[in-house]
Amino acid sequence: MSNYTTTTVEELKARLDAGEKIHLIDVREDEEVAQGMIPGAIHLPLGQVPQRLDEIPREEEVIIICRSGYRSDQACQYLASLGYTGTTNLVGGMLAWVNLP
Repeated sequence: MSNYTTTTVEELKARLDAGEKIHLIDVREDEEVAQGMIPGAIHLPLGQVPQRLDEIPREEEVIIICRSGYRSDQACQYLASLGYTGTTNLVGGMLAWVNLP
């Protein structure tokens, strides 16, 4: 059983459209984020997460984003293992985000 939650792109978009302020971290590589990011997201490549833990809120909700949801799942597992309580994986990642109506 995982120690983090998941959300869909539809749920995230609705929350952002409603003006909610959400911590978003995009763990994709530079060449991937060059193709676009969700507005307000912070770019923090997956390989740099262990060195940049101080940039990730420990007890607030943080939605982790990648291309398909796999790397963000890895990041969520890692952060949860360190005691981070608000990590949330964006299911489907940017592939699902770009296909929103």
